[in-house]
Amino acid sequence: MSRRDRKTVYTPDDLAGFEPRSRLGVPGEYPFTRGIHPTMYRGKLWTMRQFAGFGSAEDTNRRYKFLLDHGQTGLSVAFDFPTLMGYDSDHPRAEGEVGKCGVAISSLADMEDLFRGIPLDRVSTSMTINGPAAMLFCFYVAAAEKQGVASAALRGTVQNDILKEYMAQHAWVYPVEPALKIIVDMFEWCAAHTPLWNTISISGYHIREAGATAAQELAFTLANGFTYVERGIARGLDVDAFAPRLSFFWDIHNDFFEEIAKLRAARRIWARHMRERYSAKNPRSMMMRFHSQTAGVTLTAQQPMNNVVRVTYQALAAVLGGTQSLHTNSLDETLALPTEDAVRLALRTQQIIAHETGVQDVIDPFGGSYYVESLTDDLEREAEALFAEIQSVGGVVTGIESGWFQRQIARSAEEFQRDVEAGGQKVVGVNDFLSADDHPVEILKVSDDAEETQRRRLARLRAERDQALVHDRLETLRQAAASESNVIGPMLDCARAYCTLYEIRHALESVYGAYREPVFF
Repeated sequence: MSRRDRKTVYTPDDLAGFEPRSRLGVPGEYPFTRGIHPTMYRGKLWTMRQFAGFGSAEDTNRRYKFLLDHGQTGLSVAFDFPTLMGYDSDHPRAEGEVGKCGVAISSLADMEDLFRGIPLDRVSTSMTINGPAAMLFCFYVAAAEKQGVASAALRGTVQNDILKEYMAQHAWVYPVEPALKIIVDMFEWCAAHTPLWNTISISGYHIREAGATAAQELAFTLANGFTYVERGIARGLDVDAFAPRLSFFWDIHNDFFEEIAKLRAARRIWARHMRERYSAKNPRSMMMRFHSQTAGVTLTAQQPMNNVVRVTYQALAAVLGGTQSLHTNSLDETLALPTEDAVRLALRTQQIIAHETGVQDVIDPFGGSYYVESLTDDLEREAEALFAEIQSVGGVVTGIESGWFQRQIARSAEEFQRDVEAGGQKVVGVNDFLSADDHPVEILKVSDDAEETQRRRLARLRAERDQALVHDRLETLRQAAASESNVIGPMLDCARAYCTLYEIRHALESVYGAYREPVFF
């Protein structure tokens, strides 16, 4: 539960001066508190995604086809740690990690295999990747071209949110400024070439998973979003040319009503700032679209079957808060990558909520609740107070470089952990309601074969590709980076020539350098 103080009962006195027309409006209209679409789930259910990836591209391709056959409506790619850091599977730093926590993708050839037999003009794909996000995006565009699918037809999202990496998750490649420059390059390139693609998923998920409170997740994530908007405008881009393709990603934690209120407050804050602060004119620029995922950090290795219950009510909170897409964690994810049985149950959880509970029939059913409206207002006020603090330390980039964000998140994580250890925060099966006969569940074991397979594939790729073309394309990319030109076009040409992930990373690193986090106390 949140550490927020709660009254026993809420009354109209808790909403003194509350004006429903301006604070709530109606679904599909500014300020979008009640949802971004006039009909919400009556018109179309949220997209059901299951984050998946392990082993080789062929292994994960089979899992994707399994999920699609069982009713999943969008794909969500989990990459292994070497890929997340921009290393090829045969790089020395990849040893022992290939395919373990996600799928190994080192070149266009792997991306082609990942989506073989899956028409990319018919599915929406989300890719959770940040430091080398532009490179994986280019592999995806090139793989679609191989299928005969034009870039303008592609639908999906690449996470591409580097600011939260410096704050919380630490999967970075380049220093802050060049990393931001590449993101704005994507805004610019995608506005012209992939109009249906979400160029960034501004993520609170990892900030919350690192230990932030709901209010910190809300404020830090929105502050990052405002920073991206400001960088796009500074490039000379019309805010309405790129802002409609910005999306968000929220963690759905244990406090049921607080999570619903958080999502409602997020929409309202974003809409107001986009209109009043950044002069957006297009309603789509003010409309916060977001993906949600149930909170991995709340799941327990002890009594793992209890995780089914946690995931279910977190998923229900996401739906009642108006999410556009949703991933439900599997019961075994604290132990390993999920088995097929576990991931099927996680998907069935969404399907039961969608088709058996009736929650899709009424938009924002808690709208007007004294309690939920009071919580929504409280979170909005707390977020605005945190925005002021962020400005006082010099803004988001300065706050990262000085360690301010990292210290705030670490402090909240420590407070929560101390509370659990003292017994003030109960965690069923961990510090209360213990069981002596806790039965282990079957877990997925990823073979070491993926690493050897990837090594052989990369050796064959390098032997068969046009080496002179690879050299020329990488040099063109280096020159684009050195001249401050947009690097996405040259990067896509590198992907088409079967340059590997690390080769592209290294070409840019030779110009931009690598990020080294300062030590903070």
